[in-house]
Amino acid sequence: MVTHKMLSLVLVGLLLSSSAHAGPLAAGVCYAGCAAVTVACFSAAGFTFGTVPGAIIAATPALAACNAAFGVCEASCIAALVVPVP
Repeated sequence: MVTHKMLSLVLVGLLLSSSAHAGPLAAGVCYAGCAAVTVACFSAAGFTFGTVPGAIIAATPALAACNAAFGVCEASCIAALVVPVP
């Protein structure tokens, strides 16, 4: 069972993580990391990431939190694309 404390820790971890600034390769690694954490979050809630319809995600608070954290994490990866590769 997913507890609010566990979801809070996942969300804080995602928000505090910084993305690497090395171009497309780093962005890809960042996106993969976001997906891996989201898969774990969905799994902790008893669901399989990528197979749950949007209506169920919206109706299930734990999944809505996982999905919101995934969006924040993915958005932070964009910084890796806009920084020039040295």
